[in-house]
Amino acid sequence: MDEKLQCIEIHWSSGSLDEARRISRFLVQERLVACAQIIPWIESVYMWDQKLETTQESKIVLKSSLENYDKIREIIEQNCKYEVPEITWHKIEGGNEPYMEWLQENVISNLNV
Repeated sequence: MDEKLQCIEIHWSSGSLDEARRISRFLVQERLVACAQIIPWIESVYMWDQKLETTQESKIVLKSSLENYDKIREIIEQNCKYEVPEITWHKIEGGNEPYMEWLQENVISNLNV
């Protein structure tokens, strides 16, 4: 029986909806993530180069395994327009058991290879 994966939720902010869709679709097709949820429009307020910035962005929530995080981060960094993209992750400690099983079945990781 396969070892259980440590499931995580990755949060990423994209500079455009097209970019969010393109990268999310690739990650799902490659089975690095089981699911990508795109929130099309958020407004971010932040300091950049000593200036106050306000930007329209898309927020993406990805469900995956901790084992895949580095590869996912690398793909996002190489394919997004931001110099310093926001990419964070949190462990999923529990949830609806059938959903958690589905998540495990739909992510390919180094443990399954």
